[in-house]
Amino acid sequence: MATILVVDDELGIRALLSEILTDEGHSVELAENAAQARAARERTRPDLVLLDIWMPDVDGVTLLKEWNACALLTMPVIMMSGHGTIDTAVEATKNGAIAFLEKPITLQKLLRAVEQGLAKPTPRAQASVSIARSDLGHSLVSVGSNVMTLPGVTMAHSPQPEQSFDLDRPLREARDAFEKSYFEFHLSQENGSMTRVAEKTGLERTHLYRKLKQLGVDLSRGKRGSL
Repeated sequence: MATILVVDDELGIRALLSEILTDEGHSVELAENAAQARAARERTRPDLVLLDIWMPDVDGVTLLKEWNACALLTMPVIMMSGHGTIDTAVEATKNGAIAFLEKPITLQKLLRAVEQGLAKPTPRAQASVSIARSDLGHSLVSVGSNVMTLPGVTMAHSPQPEQSFDLDRPLREARDAFEKSYFEFHLSQENGSMTRVAEKTGLERTHLYRKLKQLGVDLSRGKRGSL
């Protein structure tokens, strides 16, 4: 199995993730700050890193940027945070992270992200993230392929066209637009099967249906009858 480095300043989270990953057969290394993370990365050369964003000395995004700039990003990195935003997720993905998990992290999402991270051939195949200006002068963020997880949102690796999201508007509107594209993507991938989409997104089917109606997702396109 894999060697996984868990970097988090909270003892309880380190212990919980270590227990879960060890039960899955992985070898787990722990670090509570950036200094320990640097040393552990050099010592163990982990196959994957779970990296918290908010730490007391150096935050996780800064450490990620450091590894990326120094060509030390030789392993997939999954970011973790209890205060995730689209801006933070985009910045982390731009600097080499393959996923962004919101705390508290459910067992299903954790294991799925770890499995996807370990299956990737190289962490250098980063998402294509670019900042552009629209005709109205609004900032647009284009996110290419790779895995990006936001609160309740996952964008999975696929050959789909790039998606553009206007960030020059209220957070709720931007998030709704992102979630709508996300669910439409998975409905297309699963040929309209609500059961499979519910399993992939970690939502109850009734919650998923309400969410799709709330976002205005067209359930009549393709096969949408399978529950």
